[in-house]
Amino acid sequence: MSAGALVLLTAFVAPITTATPADSTPEGGAAAAEWTAAADAPPQYPNVVIEWDVPITMSDGTVLKGNVYRPADASGHAIDTPTPTVLNLTPYTKLGSTLASTALDIPVLSDAVLRIAGQLDLSGTPLSGVTDSTRALANGWARNFAADHKLIRSGYTQVVVDVRGTGFSQGVWDVFRDREQQDTVEVIDWVSHQPWSTGEVGMNGMSYSGINQLQAAAKQPPALKAIFPMVPSEDPFRDLVAPGGALGVTFMPAWLGAVNGAKLLPDLTALTRGDFDLQWLFDRVQNPMVFLDVLLNAVFSPRVEDLSPQVQQVLDDQSVMRRSWSGHPERIQVPTFIVGGWHDVFVDSQVHAYNEIPLPPGRKQLLMSSTYHLNPGANAGSPGSPPRIDVLQRAWFDKWLKGIDNGIDSYGPINVQQQGGGWLTTPSMPQPGVEYRRMYLSAAPSGTTATSVHDGSLLPDPSPGEDRLTVAPGVLSICSRDSAQETAGALSLIDMCAKDSRIQEANGLTFTSAAVAEPTTVSGPITVHLETVHDATDGFWTTTVNDVAPDGQSRVLASGQLVASLRAIDESRSARDDKGDYTRAVPFLSLAQRQVLVPGARTGLDISINATDAVLQPGHRLRVDVYASNLLKALPVGPMLVDSGLSPQHVQLRPDAPSFVNLPLLGRSGW
Repeated sequence: MSAGALVLLTAFVAPITTATPADSTPEGGAAAAEWTAAADAPPQYPNVVIEWDVPITMSDGTVLKGNVYRPADASGHAIDTPTPTVLNLTPYTKLGSTLASTALDIPVLSDAVLRIAGQLDLSGTPLSGVTDSTRALANGWARNFAADHKLIRSGYTQVVVDVRGTGFSQGVWDVFRDREQQDTVEVIDWVSHQPWSTGEVGMNGMSYSGINQLQAAAKQPPALKAIFPMVPSEDPFRDLVAPGGALGVTFMPAWLGAVNGAKLLPDLTALTRGDFDLQWLFDRVQNPMVFLDVLLNAVFSPRVEDLSPQVQQVLDDQSVMRRSWSGHPERIQVPTFIVGGWHDVFVDSQVHAYNEIPLPPGRKQLLMSSTYHLNPGANAGSPGSPPRIDVLQRAWFDKWLKGIDNGIDSYGPINVQQQGGGWLTTPSMPQPGVEYRRMYLSAAPSGTTATSVHDGSLLPDPSPGEDRLTVAPGVLSICSRDSAQETAGALSLIDMCAKDSRIQEANGLTFTSAAVAEPTTVSGPITVHLETVHDATDGFWTTTVNDVAPDGQSRVLASGQLVASLRAIDESRSARDDKGDYTRAVPFLSLAQRQVLVPGARTGLDISINATDAVLQPGHRLRVDVYASNLLKALPVGPMLVDSGLSPQHVQLRPDAPSFVNLPLLGRSGW
């Protein structure tokens, strides 16, 4: 019998094996147990060998530097067999991922951290937020940030590259723009043609490295087969630089300072070898503090004509810079697993990007937890929760880079940690059956708070009378969920700020519903429509949607903000319900569409609130808070702040032009 005939016969008589499908639960059932077993099994290869600072030359001659991590045999030699490659491009220097991967690869250290994280339980205390963060240490997300030695030993090569102008790479940091995106495509192509590569490339990483995954996938490079972005953004301008047209004034300066500082650290090893990169030094001297000057000019310019050309570009939705920052998830064709958080700085992008990706469920997946930027998937791996993040990442790449039929494509496709509830699996976000309905802001007292500027009600019908409620800028937003969000979760350690708005509400208007009679779900993006009156030619509004417990605790579920003069809505990017109300109101945020206010005139504003999934338990109430400032999170651009004069602002309540919140609801609330 010929060899070919034997192979054919074997194919017919060999047992047919199919993947165990995942249960339609967040835990994933037997399939997830198999993924965990595979991730924790003895490694296929005993060692990892690293080639440091490999030069990768771009089409314009700029040289990027990357570390190449390869599986190695017992003697420490890299294996000869080509493997799939997982690529991570980072602005945080390869040193960061090296230190993280080294720590994770020391069993005594990593076991001690996991033990402490598991034993430290401050639940039920005023510092329960500490436990929320320490639990994240045990969920495997750090392996997405680091060079994952466990993944490499299982038969992958990992490449970590300093993006242009950061770390040891030459050039000027291009901050998500076109040249940096072109670099990513060229690095993917370079990786796919290396002798140690099978040509199958995946991407991983969090935050910045998640954003460039979405950008790269939208460009459809042939070798890119799958991505696993954690806490990414499809539009960092709208999410972080200037959400609602107001500049992020905490996260952005700290982040820019850290990246610009780290990129000035020289390659000391090259100095000792005598082959120091002088082009690297020239590039750093020419551009030591990328983008910080733009931020400072935007904050401190008192007039629009004082804004620098770069700031003018930032505030022009048609500029090359803004267009390069705007993602295109609708162009993504490779399997994509997004991990996000309801209080992440990029939350507004995560559900929307998932919905825009034109792939069937399973080939695209979404995991959203009630977390911040630095503790994504905090409860993953615990009972009733999804598997650990590193387990999901390994299963994702095994499926799409190695072709292992492991059932990961039957998982989800959307697993969410409901605020006020537990984990659930849903086929869509918003959940199926959601109906949008208005709840109207009323001056009538709800009797639920005595500390806000005004205790109003949230009613199913407009109030018959006319009222004007006034709110002035305040400083108590320093202690708020938005401040916890803007500090990437650092202030979430203080429960009295992150989990209770009653301190902040002393600076705001509150509008509270009747208690719900049955569990009531809020699922999807929200819009608040305000009829406003201003004493100046500009203003700034912040709104939150809260869950109010019977004991009075007021916990923010989602929030949004808007500079009043930037209220013009981009209809091409917005969405409305069948009654014509906005479900997602996307402003242009552009000087070209700026509309200064007429003092004393009534002006309608539509403020987009990020998507959420939350359940109000029986006896709980829904509340909308309205503020005239949002310190720690944002300030209007200098000229708009000057034009506002930090004046009091007014909400005009009248039956013929009502103010309301448009809510995506499930359940019988009894309202």
